[in-house]
Amino acid sequence: MNKTKIEWCDYTINPIKGLCKNDCPYCYAKRMYKRFKWDEHIRLDLSALDMVLHRHKPSRIFIGSTHDIFGNWIPYHWIKEIIDFCTIWNQHTFIFLTKNPKRYVEFLFPENCWLGVTISGIEKNQSHIWGSFSGMNNTKFISYEPLLEAPDYLPSYLTKPEWIIIGGLTPKPVHENWWVEQLINEYKKFNVPIFLKNNLNWHEKIQEFPK
Repeated sequence: MNKTKIEWCDYTINPIKGLCKNDCPYCYAKRMYKRFKWDEHIRLDLSALDMVLHRHKPSRIFIGSTHDIFGNWIPYHWIKEIIDFCTIWNQHTFIFLTKNPKRYVEFLFPENCWLGVTISGIEKNQSHIWGSFSGMNNTKFISYEPLLEAPDYLPSYLTKPEWIIIGGLTPKPVHENWWVEQLINEYKKFNVPIFLKNNLNWHEKIQEFPK
């Protein structure tokens, strides 16, 4: 478990190792695997969870910062073992983020798990992505990061998330300011907490969390 520079969590932990098959061109983990010649073989490493055992203070822990652990290539029982661990250590908030949220509905998550989906703007017609798990009882959120194009998914009264994150491409943001303004204005209408990452270089600091 690593203390992280990701502003919306306290720690990151990666119980699934190996090179993610999403193969996103902007992925920092992909660059790290190539640069340091890390083992690209995809595997479950439950020992990565051991550091949580020594962390008694309630913390926000992002699980899967270097791999989409809900990818179709990840076995069901691997994910279930991770979720079972989260159930036991319920003083912490465990945060998941995926581009494949339809797999969320395969599992029963404890209340201390937050479920997120990444929307970057380059994949169009994304309302079905959010709809695939928007009915679940856990805190649900959308991460617009990296924001690469004007997003085509905006909230409605029936489909609003409990939280949104907006972030830019690192190290060279490519977003237009009006894309960010549009998201902020639309989500404010529905009183959705908004978290703007520092890599947006935004003129106003907005870093809210779900209640």
